[in-house]
Amino acid sequence: MGVKQKVRVGMIGYQFMGKAHSHAYRDLNFYFDNPLEAEMVVISGRNEEAVKEAQETMGWQSYETDWRKVIERDDIDVIDIVTPNHTHAEIAIAAAEAGKHIITEKPLALTVDEAERMLAAVEKNGVKHMICHNYRFAPAVQYAKKLIEDGRIGRIYHWRANYLQDFIMDPNFPLVWRLKKEVSGSGALGDIGAHSLDLARFLVGEFSELTATMETFIKERPIGEMTGGLSAKGDSSNMGEVTVDDAVTFIARFKNGALGTFEATRFAGGNRNKNKFEINGEKGSIRWDMENMNNLEVYFSGDEEGLQGFRLINCTEEVHPYAGAYWPPGHIIGYEHTFIHLIDEFLRGIHGNYQPSPNFVDGVRNQKVLEAVEKSAEEKRWIELD
Repeated sequence: MGVKQKVRVGMIGYQFMGKAHSHAYRDLNFYFDNPLEAEMVVISGRNEEAVKEAQETMGWQSYETDWRKVIERDDIDVIDIVTPNHTHAEIAIAAAEAGKHIITEKPLALTVDEAERMLAAVEKNGVKHMICHNYRFAPAVQYAKKLIEDGRIGRIYHWRANYLQDFIMDPNFPLVWRLKKEVSGSGALGDIGAHSLDLARFLVGEFSELTATMETFIKERPIGEMTGGLSAKGDSSNMGEVTVDDAVTFIARFKNGALGTFEATRFAGGNRNKNKFEINGEKGSIRWDMENMNNLEVYFSGDEEGLQGFRLINCTEEVHPYAGAYWPPGHIIGYEHTFIHLIDEFLRGIHGNYQPSPNFVDGVRNQKVLEAVEKSAEEKRWIELD
């Protein structure tokens, strides 16, 4: 394979998603013959003790406590943003103006206005950009996309999606940044519902209109902070107001005539990360569940009578997307590999001078749907989407 060209990465942020992205950079070239190799140059965070530990643990060469210094460095080609949502716009726009390629966690921004300014900045400066909707990159989801594009299920009639978690059900779970509108933008809607709507756009198409309802079950919580993953600690003697949704449900119409139903909640007891969808078409149906991410359930109405029903496909054969880079059939891969596939596409876009997806265009379109959901819930009416 020879000596690979390096692409030098600076990461802003270092917690849950920082770990996932760092792992992807480290393992990418172990599995895939990407023309580029990520050099993990610098990681940034405000807490010097914590970011220094992250630098050493995750394999970065150095650390900074001011993200602006990372962007100013001449030895950085890519800025990877894994910070809370309210910081995305400022960091991304500064990175674009410095000529850096950008990958950022979802949702793209707090508002449509912020998202559009981010898109304008990357287009003006000619840099490559991606938004990290990693679930698109599960082999089973990519195979579902192929089946749909090949016409195997025909015209799509229905999309239904559930994204269910339960990690904040305890009323004593603290008021972390994910529960503050000024930091996160929204609650279950933007945190996990955004993944469902991005998958819907990827597999079915664009939205035409929707109607929604949202609910906050626990109105007040102890002040606290995240401590890694989805864990947190708080002070029960100091309470604050929850300003985002705990749960959201909405119905949508797609421009191609399909109907969609969506539910996202962090109050579904027993569901740690139940991200699933079902698509029904004129010739068949498709089901997927992230908790069994290697499996795709497929039904074809043209099957012989008496043998019809959902079949289970374990998407680990060499014919399945990405699977040939890993292990023999049936030797499953995991959550972390979806990030490897996303980073692989990002670096190929940089090397091949094409714009990979999902990108800031998708981020803006997703942001418009998020905004429409909130507007519909507030005004209790259908909202049309441009």
